[in-house]
Amino acid sequence: MSASASPLPSAEAALFQPGRLGTIAVANRVVMAPLTRCRADEAAGDVPGSPMNVDYYRQRSGAGLIISEGTQVAPAGKGYRATPGIYSAAQVAGWKPITAAVHAAGSKIVAQIWHVGRVSHPDLNGGHTPVAPSAVAAAGQVHTPRGKQDLPQPHALSLDEIAEVVAQFRRGAANALAAGFDGVEIHGANGYLIDQFLRDGANQRRDAYGGSIENRCRFALEVVDAVVAEIGAGRVGIRLSPLTPSNGIHDSNPQAVFGALIEQLDRRGLGFLHLVEGATGGTRELGGFDYAGVRRSFRGSLILNNGYTRAMALEAVQSGRADAIAFGRAFIANPDLVERLKRDAPLNAPNPATFYAEGREGYTDYPALAAA
Repeated sequence: MSASASPLPSAEAALFQPGRLGTIAVANRVVMAPLTRCRADEAAGDVPGSPMNVDYYRQRSGAGLIISEGTQVAPAGKGYRATPGIYSAAQVAGWKPITAAVHAAGSKIVAQIWHVGRVSHPDLNGGHTPVAPSAVAAAGQVHTPRGKQDLPQPHALSLDEIAEVVAQFRRGAANALAAGFDGVEIHGANGYLIDQFLRDGANQRRDAYGGSIENRCRFALEVVDAVVAEIGAGRVGIRLSPLTPSNGIHDSNPQAVFGALIEQLDRRGLGFLHLVEGATGGTRELGGFDYAGVRRSFRGSLILNNGYTRAMALEAVQSGRADAIAFGRAFIANPDLVERLKRDAPLNAPNPATFYAEGREGYTDYPALAAA
């Protein structure tokens, strides 16, 4: 135990106690955040389920809940090499040994279903021009089989195309249950398609999906409604990042937009809200959104994420500020993170050079804590 830490009195141990996130019973309140690792079988059609993939998730099954890496609901929703899908029979079959391994180890797992929207390139998604609410390109580049490429100007979705994307999310949720997942997390964060509709920096539409806050929330809520209709509200969560600037996203009034959206999510009885505080993977110290107010407006389970230490996580769950805490990079480097947190043991440092590489290095070869 570190010199600065105190023993775990029963009052502080809430982080490690069983509970529920929505209707999903969990063994503890430590959540593995969704982590893109780019190790699906791209040649086979973005299929997961290799022995290496199974080992990776099995190793981390001390978490009460694992949220899978981002899993595209359609070929056009892909924005990174070797990311898995959830739209084909082969992909569903590929996920089954992963979910079975997680369940056998005593954990629960939900699929994070996503569509990257404009954060893509034709080289990654079968030659499709990326889609978005409006024909506004995101700044930056993306890795493709031909090396780094500038993000192109996207195609603004038509009303019929919007309806088809909503249907793709619904099919993705149905496929997730068929693959053995306990539920889904809808990816509404980090500048991807749902986030693009929410933000006035990316959404310049003048129809029912743009302009007013109500209109900009419409696509997100249609996706939520479709997924809930398919698998039930208690199995459904959504990840939001009100202040992150990821992928060039921004909004003139995030408090108004996300405050209104979260009120609507609460009315739908959604199982959980996964909220990124501050800039995803960066500073938590960004102003412009009342995170504390979310607890008053959302009655479902609340998962908080971004830069949490052990002490911060213990306090957040014990105080009732959150129902669970999600850890990202710490889970990459520490497959037995929950045990390390319980013991206040040292953590392995992650190697960013292997976050999106191929093979087992930096994926399944981080050492577990030696037995006491």
